[in-house]
Amino acid sequence: MAGLHELRPAPGARRRPKRVGRGIGSGHGKTAGRGTKGQKARSGGAKGPGFEGGQMPLQRRIPKRGFTNAPFKKEYAVVNVETLNRFEPGTEVTPELLQERGIVKDARDGIKILGDGELKVALTVRAHKFSASARAKIEQAGGRAEVI
Repeated sequence: MAGLHELRPAPGARRRPKRVGRGIGSGHGKTAGRGTKGQKARSGGAKGPGFEGGQMPLQRRIPKRGFTNAPFKKEYAVVNVETLNRFEPGTEVTPELLQERGIVKDARDGIKILGDGELKVALTVRAHKFSASARAKIEQAGGRAEVI
């Protein structure tokens, strides 16, 4: 088996970049494949997305209305109760423990426990939010659901 230090791309998979504007002998000299004159031949000549040749762009023609509170929306990392079966009975499950075990990678604005699956062990679960079904399943299994 090849070691990591012996890995190579498949033959023919990597091509050298085309070097344009490097002299007449290259076949791509002088105008470098841009043709002659005109806006697209110039540096900085590419206009951005939404540019309509000077006509007022659609983005600016349409009236702006309303309000969004989206920047302040809270995003929770979700964990289903079924996932909690991997803990030993009597464990206090905290956000730190969930991150330590790799169940949650990014806690974002907190952790929400959802009620998908069955819980077979009695646990004390501490999280930022619980769905009603998750709370019921945790208590039914003989555990406690504590909101942080």
